[in-house]
Amino acid sequence: MAKTTAADEPVIVKKYANRRLYNTSTSSYITLDDLAGMVRDNVEFQVLDAKTGDDITHSILTQIIMDEEANGEQMLPVSFLRQLIGMYGNSMQAMMPSYLEASMQNFRENQAKIREAFEKGISNTPLAKIHETNMAMMRAAADVLIPGAATKKAEKSDKASSEIEALRAQMAAMQKKLDELGK
Repeated sequence: MAKTTAADEPVIVKKYANRRLYNTSTSSYITLDDLAGMVRDNVEFQVLDAKTGDDITHSILTQIIMDEEANGEQMLPVSFLRQLIGMYGNSMQAMMPSYLEASMQNFRENQAKIREAFEKGISNTPLAKIHETNMAMMRAAADVLIPGAATKKAEKSDKASSEIEALRAQMAAMQKKLDELGK
């Protein structure tokens, strides 16, 4: 559950023309890094243009993502970004926000199971079931959004399965080494 101010209202952050961000609940200037920390801490906030009063939260969050991608390990693969851009102007564009939100929520709900699966090793764990569920959901969406995409993916499926098995073997070997180091 997200944290909010005492009146269950989101924290208001004002962005001034000089690009400075002002947190009205703490009466202090903050940075984009501070906003990223607030997101990680589940603090609800809204960023308003100080001059016009317009809600610019979306563009600020997008800017945080761009900064994170530029400064750290990239999380968003180029192929995903290309597909996402390709959806703009598409007749299915209106469905994408709710689909992406549902996918992320599903991932977050299963995050603890995923962590546990990695700790125990990938084979014969709930991760395999979660992966199958997520892949089925992605295939169904691909069929709706991009006709013919599922057949192309199925051709690559056999190769991917062998690569996954190789990765599982590598993970098992790494886990064994970590167990030996821990003794």
